[in-house]
Amino acid sequence: MRGSVLEGRIAVVTGAARGVGAALARELSAHGMRVALLGRETATLRSVARTLPGDARCYGVDVTDRAGMTRTAAEVAGDMGQASVVVANAGIAATGPFETADPELWERVVGVNLLGSATTARVFLPHLVRTRGYFLQIASTAAFGAAPMMSAYCASKAGAESFALSLRAEMAPAGVGVGIAYLHWTGTAMTQDIDEHPVLRALRSSQPRFAGRVHEAEQVARWLRHGVERRAAGIYCPPWLRLMQPLRPLFPFVVARVARRGLAHLDTAAVEEAAGILGAGGLADWQAPRPHDASPP
Repeated sequence: MRGSVLEGRIAVVTGAARGVGAALARELSAHGMRVALLGRETATLRSVARTLPGDARCYGVDVTDRAGMTRTAAEVAGDMGQASVVVANAGIAATGPFETADPELWERVVGVNLLGSATTARVFLPHLVRTRGYFLQIASTAAFGAAPMMSAYCASKAGAESFALSLRAEMAPAGVGVGIAYLHWTGTAMTQDIDEHPVLRALRSSQPRFAGRVHEAEQVARWLRHGVERRAAGIYCPPWLRLMQPLRPLFPFVVARVARRGLAHLDTAAVEEAAGILGAGGLADWQAPRPHDASPP
């Protein structure tokens, strides 16, 4: 799948209405792939599709809706053909203390980020087996060490990493590659208020300056596309994160200690006021009606 081998192949990107998903759709399209954009915001998906230089189709679907995703996988096959690349990118985040968090919102974050990724893999694996393709799980450095006030997001991203590792071993005999992308601070709607949001500001300020840098979604998309071309097992955005892997056994302790210090001086009232869903994409998902047939994978 190197270089020109991407030309004419079909890629599926979930959560493609904005942020990294939209940027990656543009990047893959610019390198010759035909792209199926999946997400809940159909009008926004169509706006993104109009910016793509190549063939693109939009499919409005909730990644946690197994029946809807099954239909979508069949529609993609009928409209475009069998996918060679599938990117489980759809994700939302929420902040706030677990003790006072809305249980439904907490479970929705886990549902989209973890169960939605599993459903995406489940319905598109038949495509990838036929094409001997590549499944890319978008994870996060939240899987390295869990930060307080973001328990649902951290739990879901750690779970998504573990899921992809298990899937990699299972699918290797079938010739299907499985990669995991570790994203750090990325400039999307989810982080647009990073300097004003009390929790995000505290978490970022507690990190070394180089680690607190926010990377544009377009740059992250370029790193991801290079990884797709190489069928990489791990994609690090930014690349220096690869150097952190050997230190991961230490991360839970370090992150907990540093985050505790950074959050200790926060105004409790400000934290509670800012608690809830992050970003326009997450808000759109949270406010949208749930499909009656939504079910776990």
